[in-house]
Amino acid sequence: MPLTVLSDTDVRTVLHSLSKEDVLEVQQNLADALHYYSTTTEDDGNGCCSSYQPLRTSLKRSDGQTTLFMPASSNEGLGVKIVTLAVPNNDTDSSASERGLKKSSSHGSEDTTSTSTTTTTTTTTTLSDSSTTPSSHTRSSTSATTPPSSSPTTKSKIPQSTKPRGTLTLLDPHGSPRALLNAEELTGFRTALASVILFKKRTNVHDVLVFGAGKQAYWHIRLSLLLRGSEMHHLTIVNRSYDRARGLIESLFASSHEQEAPLYRPKIQILTPSARDYELHLKTAVQAASVIFCTTPSLTPVFPASYLTGSHVARKKGRYIAAIGSYKPHMRELDPELLKQSVAPEHAGWHFHKHAKEGGAVVVDSVDACLKEAGEIIAAGLRSREVVEIGELIMLGREAERRRKKAEREERKRRESSGEVEAERWDEGGVEVGGKRGAKWFQKMTVGKKEVVDEAESGLVEWLQRGNVVYKSVGLGLMDVVVGMNVVRLADERGVGVRVEDF
Repeated sequence: MPLTVLSDTDVRTVLHSLSKEDVLEVQQNLADALHYYSTTTEDDGNGCCSSYQPLRTSLKRSDGQTTLFMPASSNEGLGVKIVTLAVPNNDTDSSASERGLKKSSSHGSEDTTSTSTTTTTTTTTTLSDSSTTPSSHTRSSTSATTPPSSSPTTKSKIPQSTKPRGTLTLLDPHGSPRALLNAEELTGFRTALASVILFKKRTNVHDVLVFGAGKQAYWHIRLSLLLRGSEMHHLTIVNRSYDRARGLIESLFASSHEQEAPLYRPKIQILTPSARDYELHLKTAVQAASVIFCTTPSLTPVFPASYLTGSHVARKKGRYIAAIGSYKPHMRELDPELLKQSVAPEHAGWHFHKHAKEGGAVVVDSVDACLKEAGEIIAAGLRSREVVEIGELIMLGREAERRRKKAEREERKRRESSGEVEAERWDEGGVEVGGKRGAKWFQKMTVGKKEVVDEAESGLVEWLQRGNVVYKSVGLGLMDVVVGMNVVRLADERGVGVRVEDF
């Protein structure tokens, strides 16, 4: 088999050519791998078993840069990703007076020692179709607001990028070289692809809030629009640099790829920390959000937990919060108090019947990795029983398809007999949550421990679809190998990249 070599441009070309159906297929392959990671043992002989996934090794050099070595095994082969992450300039900036984003930067976002030189001094800016390049499908009725022009000081700043730079090497099951890929774009895509597994199942995705404006933010927004765009009404991006956030929006909707799948366009707002009444606008955006994506390597929480836990009104609404930007013990995008609330037992005296459902745990990509590397989880003092791997909560593709067809048959009978329609449970395709494994976990976690498995599964699905769900990811090499193999397959099918015979 020839060796496939994909440059960063090649990877971008493949990823931007993916249709919704392509994304769902790759996502299901990733979900299957995560399920096997969480549920199989060495005795099962499954290549995705956690026993075959060593924790990543990090090397911090004298120049402050950290290089990560992430070996992994899958059922399709082996691989290792090697990426270098530059230290954000703000790691040593102790003079910053602002909280949250003002002391952090997004993956690839601009970083300066003076926030006011890189952000707008207006309150917020709302963008309509006329203020950025239009896409094939647009749906915004908000009038444009003229953005501030960049100052000479802004243009002279040369930010230090925190984007991961490196390669992914893939081997076939026998150890023969299969592919070499630039890892920069792939890393953002595979992280977002895992984050939107649960996003895809949420009942309400009307208001989406994103912290950051780098690669991770780009792919979280793009995949969200591709999978649920017609249901997204508002998109708010919070970033220190207005220009950076506007550039992200322009790149999202620019028709730079002929095969690019068209995106729906919600009403879009940019919020910067130097805006007048920033804290008020931030609180309003957080409380209004049904989905929050945190994509910055922040050292401090991007918003206080009190925004969501301080009032009964704020706690009535169920939210999906995904935090994927922080990856070291001293980093934290989320307030630890928010995680403590997520795992707190439900006491009747607290009027929890008026609040969105809590599952009693934080969802993670890897329990072992997050207990050692996720700053929010460490700071909150969470124990292993208070975190659950996403692989435990999702079904294998073949099981989901079998149950989907069964549900369709039962639905037809139900409609014929009573006209009753079952609540939103199954999608037409893609990853499904639930299953006996997840139901048994939820049965142990909930107060009603005497529930039968079927009832526990319904409770699990209800929580994941409508309740308060926090997902924390520090990244797994398995994700890179599985998604990388799929990208290589698609590249070969579409004639993208270079193939080296007899490597």
